[in-house]
Amino acid sequence: MSDNYPYFYLITFFIPLFISLILTPAFRALALRYGRIDRPNEIKTHKTPTPLFGGAAIFAAFTATLLLLRLFTSFPTGTLHDLRTMLCGGTVIFLLGLADDIKKPKGLGVGTRFIIHFAVAFAVIYAGFRIQFLKPEHIAVIISALWIVGISNALNIIDIMDGLSSGQVVTASIGFLLIELPSESIYANFAAAALAGATLGFLPYNMSEKRKIFMGDSGSLFCGFILALMALGCHYSKNNPLGVYAPVFILAVPIIDTLFVSFLRMRRGMSPFRGSKDHFALRLEMTGMPRHRIVAAVTLFTLFMSVCAWLLTKLTLWPATSLAAVLIAVILFILRKLAAIDINNPPAPNR
Repeated sequence: MSDNYPYFYLITFFIPLFISLILTPAFRALALRYGRIDRPNEIKTHKTPTPLFGGAAIFAAFTATLLLLRLFTSFPTGTLHDLRTMLCGGTVIFLLGLADDIKKPKGLGVGTRFIIHFAVAFAVIYAGFRIQFLKPEHIAVIISALWIVGISNALNIIDIMDGLSSGQVVTASIGFLLIELPSESIYANFAAAALAGATLGFLPYNMSEKRKIFMGDSGSLFCGFILALMALGCHYSKNNPLGVYAPVFILAVPIIDTLFVSFLRMRRGMSPFRGSKDHFALRLEMTGMPRHRIVAAVTLFTLFMSVCAWLLTKLTLWPATSLAAVLIAVILFILRKLAAIDINNPPAPNR
Protein backbone atom coordinates (compact mmCIF):
# COMPACT_ATOMS: atom_id res chain seq x y z
CA MET A 1 0.00 0.00 0.00
CA SER A 2 2.91 2.37 0.70
CA ASP A 3 3.55 3.13 -2.96
CA ASN A 4 -0.08 4.20 -3.37
CA TYR A 5 -0.33 6.52 -0.37
CA PRO A 6 -0.73 9.73 -2.46
CA TYR A 7 -3.57 8.04 -4.35
CA PHE A 8 -5.26 7.02 -1.09
CA TYR A 9 -4.86 10.52 0.33
CA LEU A 10 -6.80 11.92 -2.64
CA ILE A 11 -9.53 9.35 -2.06
CA THR A 12 -9.50 10.21 1.63
CA PHE A 13 -10.11 13.85 0.75
CA PHE A 14 -12.88 13.42 -1.83
CA ILE A 15 -14.95 10.74 -0.07
CA PRO A 16 -15.73 12.89 3.01
CA LEU A 17 -16.20 15.92 0.77
CA PHE A 18 -19.08 14.22 -1.05
CA ILE A 19 -20.50 12.66 2.12
CA SER A 20 -20.50 16.03 3.87
CA LEU A 21 -22.12 17.76 0.90
CA ILE A 22 -24.95 15.22 1.10
CA LEU A 23 -25.33 15.02 4.88
CA THR A 24 -25.12 18.70 5.79
CA PRO A 25 -28.57 19.67 4.41
CA ALA A 26 -30.03 16.53 6.00
CA PHE A 27 -28.72 17.53 9.43
CA ARG A 28 -29.92 21.08 8.79
CA ALA A 29 -33.44 19.74 8.25
CA LEU A 30 -33.10 17.67 11.43
CA ALA A 31 -32.03 20.73 13.43
CA LEU A 32 -35.00 22.72 12.12
CA ARG A 33 -37.41 19.91 12.90
CA TYR A 34 -36.30 19.59 16.53
CA GLY A 35 -35.69 23.28 17.12
CA ARG A 36 -31.91 23.10 17.52
CA ILE A 37 -31.40 26.73 16.58
CA ASP A 38 -28.67 29.22 17.50
CA ARG A 39 -30.45 32.50 18.15
CA PRO A 40 -28.85 35.96 18.12
CA ASN A 41 -28.22 37.73 21.42
CA GLU A 42 -26.14 40.58 22.81
CA ILE A 43 -22.92 38.60 22.33
CA LYS A 44 -23.52 36.63 19.12
CA THR A 45 -23.25 38.56 15.89
CA HIS A 46 -25.40 36.62 13.41
CA LYS A 47 -28.63 38.34 12.38
CA THR A 48 -31.16 35.49 12.14
CA PRO A 49 -31.80 32.21 14.01
CA THR A 50 -29.63 29.54 12.38
CA PRO A 51 -29.80 25.72 12.58
CA LEU A 52 -26.98 23.84 14.31
CA PHE A 53 -25.77 20.25 13.73
CA GLY A 54 -23.34 21.07 10.91
CA GLY A 55 -20.70 19.47 13.11
CA ALA A 56 -22.62 16.19 12.94
CA ALA A 57 -22.15 16.13 9.16
CA ILE A 58 -18.40 16.79 9.51
CA PHE A 59 -18.05 14.11 12.19
CA ALA A 60 -20.07 11.55 10.22
CA ALA A 61 -18.17 12.19 6.98
CA PHE A 62 -14.79 12.00 8.72
CA THR A 63 -15.64 8.83 10.64
CA ALA A 64 -17.31 7.04 7.73
CA THR A 65 -14.31 7.73 5.49
CA LEU A 66 -11.77 6.28 7.91
CA LEU A 67 -13.98 3.23 8.54
CA LEU A 68 -14.33 2.66 4.79
CA LEU A 69 -10.58 2.91 4.33
CA ARG A 70 -10.12 0.42 7.13
CA LEU A 71 -12.35 -2.08 5.33
CA PHE A 72 -10.71 -1.73 1.92
CA THR A 73 -7.06 -1.09 2.79
CA SER A 74 -4.42 -2.67 4.99
CA PHE A 75 -3.15 -0.10 7.49
CA PRO A 76 0.02 -0.84 9.47
CA THR A 77 -0.68 -1.90 13.07
CA GLY A 78 0.58 1.37 14.56
CA THR A 79 -1.60 3.42 12.21
CA LEU A 80 -4.68 1.39 13.14
CA HIS A 81 -4.01 1.98 16.84
CA ASP A 82 -3.57 5.72 16.33
CA LEU A 83 -6.67 6.11 14.15
CA ARG A 84 -8.73 4.06 16.58
CA THR A 85 -7.57 6.22 19.48
CA MET A 86 -8.26 9.40 17.50
CA LEU A 87 -11.77 8.25 16.56
CA CYS A 88 -12.65 7.15 20.10
CA GLY A 89 -11.43 10.39 21.65
CA GLY A 90 -12.97 12.46 18.87
CA THR A 91 -16.33 10.75 19.36
CA VAL A 92 -16.42 11.70 23.05
CA ILE A 93 -15.48 15.30 22.23
CA PHE A 94 -18.13 15.44 19.50
CA LEU A 95 -20.79 14.14 21.91
CA LEU A 96 -19.66 16.69 24.50
CA GLY A 97 -20.13 19.49 21.97
CA LEU A 98 -23.44 18.00 20.79
CA ALA A 99 -24.77 17.97 24.35
CA ASP A 100 -23.76 21.62 24.64
CA ASP A 101 -25.58 22.42 21.38
CA ILE A 102 -28.73 20.59 22.50
CA LYS A 103 -28.77 22.47 25.80
CA LYS A 104 -28.42 25.89 24.17
CA PRO A 105 -28.90 28.74 24.91
CA LYS A 106 -27.66 27.84 28.41
CA GLY A 107 -25.34 25.03 27.36
CA LEU A 108 -23.15 22.91 29.62
CA GLY A 109 -21.17 24.52 32.40
CA VAL A 110 -17.56 25.52 31.75
CA GLY A 111 -16.39 23.26 34.56
CA THR A 112 -18.18 20.21 33.16
CA ARG A 113 -16.76 20.80 29.70
CA PHE A 114 -13.19 21.15 30.93
CA ILE A 115 -13.36 18.11 33.23
CA ILE A 116 -14.52 15.87 30.37
CA HIS A 117 -12.12 17.48 27.91
CA PHE A 118 -9.08 17.00 30.13
CA ALA A 119 -10.14 13.42 30.89
CA VAL A 120 -10.20 12.64 27.15
CA ALA A 121 -6.89 14.46 26.65
CA PHE A 122 -5.14 12.39 29.33
CA ALA A 123 -6.67 9.21 27.88
CA VAL A 124 -5.24 9.82 24.40
CA ILE A 125 -1.92 10.89 25.93
CA TYR A 126 -1.80 7.54 27.77
CA ALA A 127 -2.45 5.88 24.40
CA GLY A 128 0.63 7.55 22.92
CA PHE A 129 -0.41 11.03 21.71
CA ARG A 130 1.97 13.48 23.37
CA ILE A 131 4.77 15.94 22.68
CA GLN A 132 7.91 13.88 22.23
CA PHE A 133 10.69 16.44 22.55
CA LEU A 134 9.93 17.69 26.08
CA LYS A 135 11.62 16.23 29.15
CA PRO A 136 10.89 15.15 31.85
CA GLU A 137 7.89 13.07 30.88
CA HIS A 138 5.43 14.59 33.35
CA ILE A 139 6.07 18.03 31.84
CA ALA A 140 5.43 16.61 28.37
CA VAL A 141 2.14 15.10 29.61
CA ILE A 142 0.94 18.39 31.13
CA ILE A 143 1.86 20.49 28.09
CA SER A 144 0.31 17.90 25.75
CA ALA A 145 -2.96 18.02 27.70
CA LEU A 146 -2.99 21.82 27.60
CA TRP A 147 -2.27 21.70 23.86
CA ILE A 148 -5.12 19.28 23.11
CA VAL A 149 -7.69 21.09 25.25
CA GLY A 150 -6.43 24.53 24.22
CA ILE A 151 -6.54 23.96 20.46
CA SER A 152 -9.95 22.27 20.66
CA ASN A 153 -11.43 25.26 22.47
CA ALA A 154 -9.51 27.81 20.37
CA LEU A 155 -11.32 26.58 17.23
CA ASN A 156 -14.57 26.91 19.16
CA ILE A 157 -13.73 30.45 20.30
CA ILE A 158 -13.07 31.79 16.78
CA ASP A 159 -16.31 30.30 15.40
CA ILE A 160 -17.92 33.74 15.38
CA MET A 161 -18.24 34.45 11.66
CA ASP A 162 -19.48 32.36 8.72
CA GLY A 163 -16.57 30.45 7.19
CA LEU A 164 -13.97 31.66 9.68
CA SER A 165 -13.44 28.57 11.84
CA SER A 166 -14.23 26.07 9.07
CA GLY A 167 -11.87 27.88 6.69
CA GLN A 168 -9.14 27.58 9.32
CA VAL A 169 -9.79 23.85 9.66
CA VAL A 170 -9.52 23.21 5.92
CA THR A 171 -6.39 25.32 5.45
CA ALA A 172 -4.62 24.04 8.57
CA SER A 173 -5.42 20.41 7.66
CA ILE A 174 -3.88 20.87 4.23
CA GLY A 175 -0.89 22.56 5.85
CA PHE A 176 -0.33 19.59 8.17
CA LEU A 177 -0.77 17.16 5.28
CA LEU A 178 1.93 18.90 3.22
CA ILE A 179 4.35 18.90 6.14
CA GLU A 180 3.62 15.33 7.20
CA LEU A 181 3.63 13.64 3.79
CA PRO A 182 7.24 12.43 4.02
CA SER A 183 6.77 11.22 7.61
CA GLU A 184 5.96 7.74 8.83
CA SER A 185 2.97 9.01 10.87
CA ILE A 186 0.49 7.81 8.29
CA TYR A 187 -2.48 8.27 10.62
CA ALA A 188 -1.87 12.04 10.66
CA ASN A 189 -1.87 12.20 6.87
CA PHE A 190 -5.15 10.31 6.54
CA ALA A 191 -6.73 12.35 9.33
CA ALA A 192 -5.62 15.62 7.69
CA ALA A 193 -7.02 14.65 4.28
CA ALA A 194 -10.31 13.38 5.76
CA LEU A 195 -10.85 16.42 7.98
CA ALA A 196 -10.10 18.84 5.12
CA GLY A 197 -12.61 17.10 2.84
CA ALA A 198 -15.34 16.76 5.48
CA THR A 199 -15.10 20.41 6.50
CA LEU A 200 -14.90 21.69 2.92
CA GLY A 201 -18.19 19.89 2.18
CA PHE A 202 -19.82 21.79 5.04
CA LEU A 203 -18.37 25.18 4.09
CA PRO A 204 -20.73 26.12 1.18
CA TYR A 205 -23.77 25.70 3.43
CA ASN A 206 -22.17 27.69 6.22
CA MET A 207 -21.57 30.55 3.76
CA SER A 208 -25.02 30.28 2.17
CA GLU A 209 -27.74 32.83 2.88
CA LYS A 210 -30.71 30.56 2.12
CA ARG A 211 -29.40 27.22 3.43
CA LYS A 212 -27.17 28.45 6.25
CA ILE A 213 -26.13 26.10 9.03
CA PHE A 214 -23.59 26.38 11.85
CA MET A 215 -21.16 23.64 12.83
CA GLY A 216 -21.95 24.33 16.49
CA ASP A 217 -19.80 23.35 19.44
CA SER A 218 -19.92 19.73 18.30
CA GLY A 219 -18.14 20.62 15.06
CA SER A 220 -15.64 23.19 16.31
CA LEU A 221 -14.56 21.14 19.34
CA PHE A 222 -14.25 17.97 17.26
CA CYS A 223 -12.25 19.67 14.49
CA GLY A 224 -9.97 21.34 17.01
CA PHE A 225 -9.38 18.03 18.79
CA ILE A 226 -8.43 16.24 15.56
CA LEU A 227 -6.13 19.09 14.52
CA ALA A 228 -4.42 18.98 17.93
CA LEU A 229 -3.78 15.24 17.63
CA MET A 230 -2.55 15.32 14.04
CA ALA A 231 -0.11 18.08 15.03
CA LEU A 232 1.47 15.59 17.45
CA GLY A 233 2.05 13.03 14.71
CA CYS A 234 4.95 14.47 12.77
CA HIS A 235 8.70 14.80 13.31
CA TYR A 236 9.30 18.47 12.57
CA SER A 237 12.89 18.92 13.71
CA LYS A 238 14.94 16.78 11.33
CA ASN A 239 16.71 19.84 9.89
CA ASN A 240 16.62 22.24 12.84
CA PRO A 241 15.20 22.29 16.38
CA LEU A 242 12.87 25.22 15.60
CA GLY A 243 10.80 22.95 13.34
CA VAL A 244 8.86 21.75 16.39
CA TYR A 245 7.10 25.13 16.42
CA ALA A 246 5.59 24.58 12.96
CA PRO A 247 2.17 23.57 14.39
CA VAL A 248 2.04 26.82 16.37
CA PHE A 249 2.45 28.83 13.17
CA ILE A 250 -0.09 26.72 11.25
CA LEU A 251 -2.64 27.22 14.04
CA ALA A 252 -1.55 30.79 14.73
CA VAL A 253 -4.97 32.36 14.12
CA PRO A 254 -6.99 30.40 16.74
CA ILE A 255 -4.07 30.41 19.20
CA ILE A 256 -3.45 34.15 18.91
CA ASP A 257 -7.12 35.11 19.08
CA THR A 258 -7.66 32.99 22.20
CA LEU A 259 -4.66 34.48 23.99
CA PHE A 260 -5.44 37.97 22.66
CA VAL A 261 -9.04 38.14 23.87
CA SER A 262 -8.21 36.40 27.15
CA PHE A 263 -5.53 38.98 27.91
CA LEU A 264 -7.77 41.92 26.99
CA ARG A 265 -10.69 40.57 29.04
CA MET A 266 -8.58 39.96 32.13
CA ARG A 267 -7.07 43.43 31.77
CA ARG A 268 -10.62 44.80 31.93
CA GLY A 269 -11.36 42.67 35.00
CA MET A 270 -13.52 40.18 33.06
CA SER A 271 -13.40 36.40 33.09
CA PRO A 272 -11.58 35.07 29.97
CA PHE A 273 -14.47 32.58 29.59
CA ARG A 274 -17.10 35.30 29.34
CA GLY A 275 -18.13 36.11 25.78
CA SER A 276 -17.61 39.60 24.40
CA LYS A 277 -17.26 41.30 21.03
CA ASP A 278 -13.49 41.78 21.16
CA HIS A 279 -12.25 39.05 18.83
CA PHE A 280 -9.78 40.04 16.12
CA ALA A 281 -12.31 39.32 13.35
CA LEU A 282 -14.92 41.56 14.96
CA ARG A 283 -12.31 44.28 15.42
CA LEU A 284 -11.52 44.09 11.71
CA GLU A 285 -15.23 44.39 10.99
CA MET A 286 -15.35 47.54 13.12
CA THR A 287 -12.89 49.16 10.70
CA GLY A 288 -15.54 48.79 7.97
CA MET A 289 -14.09 45.63 6.41
CA PRO A 290 -16.83 43.33 5.01
CA ARG A 291 -17.10 39.88 6.52
CA HIS A 292 -16.37 37.96 3.33
CA ARG A 293 -13.12 39.88 2.94
CA ILE A 294 -12.19 39.23 6.57
CA VAL A 295 -12.69 35.48 6.12
CA ALA A 296 -10.74 35.49 2.84
CA ALA A 297 -7.89 37.53 4.33
CA VAL A 298 -7.62 35.35 7.44
CA THR A 299 -7.71 32.16 5.35
CA LEU A 300 -4.93 33.49 3.09
CA PHE A 301 -2.94 34.45 6.18
CA THR A 302 -3.21 30.87 7.49
CA LEU A 303 -2.17 29.56 4.08
CA PHE A 304 0.86 31.88 4.19
CA MET A 305 1.71 30.75 7.73
CA SER A 306 1.38 27.11 6.68
CA VAL A 307 3.87 27.62 3.85
CA CYS A 308 6.22 29.36 6.29
CA ALA A 309 5.77 26.49 8.76
CA TRP A 310 6.73 24.03 6.02
CA LEU A 311 9.83 26.12 5.28
CA LEU A 312 10.63 26.16 8.99
CA THR A 313 10.91 22.36 8.92
CA LYS A 314 13.11 22.33 5.80
CA LEU A 315 15.63 25.14 6.44
CA THR A 316 18.82 24.90 8.43
CA LEU A 317 19.01 26.56 11.84
CA TRP A 318 19.99 30.17 11.04
CA PRO A 319 17.61 30.72 8.08
CA ALA A 320 14.84 29.09 10.16
CA THR A 321 15.64 31.40 13.08
CA SER A 322 15.44 34.45 10.83
CA LEU A 323 12.12 33.30 9.37
CA ALA A 324 10.63 32.68 12.82
CA ALA A 325 11.80 36.11 14.02
CA VAL A 326 10.17 37.82 11.03
CA LEU A 327 6.89 35.94 11.54
CA ILE A 328 6.79 36.82 15.24
CA ALA A 329 7.47 40.49 14.42
CA VAL A 330 4.62 40.48 11.87
CA ILE A 331 2.23 38.90 14.37
CA LEU A 332 3.13 41.42 17.09
CA PHE A 333 2.67 44.31 14.65
CA ILE A 334 -0.79 43.03 13.66
CA LEU A 335 -1.80 42.53 17.31
CA ARG A 336 -0.74 46.06 18.16
CA LYS A 337 -2.88 47.46 15.35
CA LEU A 338 -5.85 45.31 16.38
CA ALA A 339 -5.60 46.31 20.05
CA ALA A 340 -5.70 49.99 19.03
CA ILE A 341 -9.13 49.62 17.41
CA ASP A 342 -11.85 51.25 19.51
CA ILE A 343 -14.52 48.58 19.92
CA ASN A 344 -16.88 51.02 21.64
CA ASN A 345 -17.22 53.34 18.62
CA PRO A 346 -17.58 51.21 15.49
CA PRO A 347 -18.22 52.86 12.12
CA ALA A 348 -21.51 52.60 10.28
CA PRO A 349 -21.99 49.05 8.90
CA ASN A 350 -21.26 48.29 5.25
CA ARG A 351 -24.21 47.79 2.97
